[in-house]
Amino acid sequence: MKSNRISWEEYALKIAEVAALRSEDKYVQVGSCALDYSNKVIGVAYNGLASGVNVPESFWEERDLRRPFMIHAEVNLLSLFKRGECKLLACTLLPCSCCASMIASYGIQTVIYRDVYARDNKALDIFAFNGIVCKQITC
Repeated sequence: MKSNRISWEEYALKIAEVAALRSEDKYVQVGSCALDYSNKVIGVAYNGLASGVNVPESFWEERDLRRPFMIHAEVNLLSLFKRGECKLLACTLLPCSCCASMIASYGIQTVIYRDVYARDNKALDIFAFNGIVCKQITC
């Protein structure tokens, strides 16, 4: 009998999608989820400002002005575990090249993403160079 269960990759991506809803950035909400080698969730994160930083509503209007202050979901996620603990990282948006390099430094084997990041497409090259399986899925 065929199972109706979603895959571990889909499971992690669904959790990342829910995490993205916590982002204060109403224009670009990104979530991420990490699974260990037993498929246990070891971290969930989203993009946003540093904890405790309050800004006026006008801060969110200009994307290019706010971008340098935003902490990416992947960076927030990587802060939750040690190198070698994560097998799979799922993200709602293909990581940027800086995040891809950080992910590679953590020894993560697989990266799953839903949407393509149009501003920076070097992540795929970085993942391939480091032998990281990277694939886009929709669920």
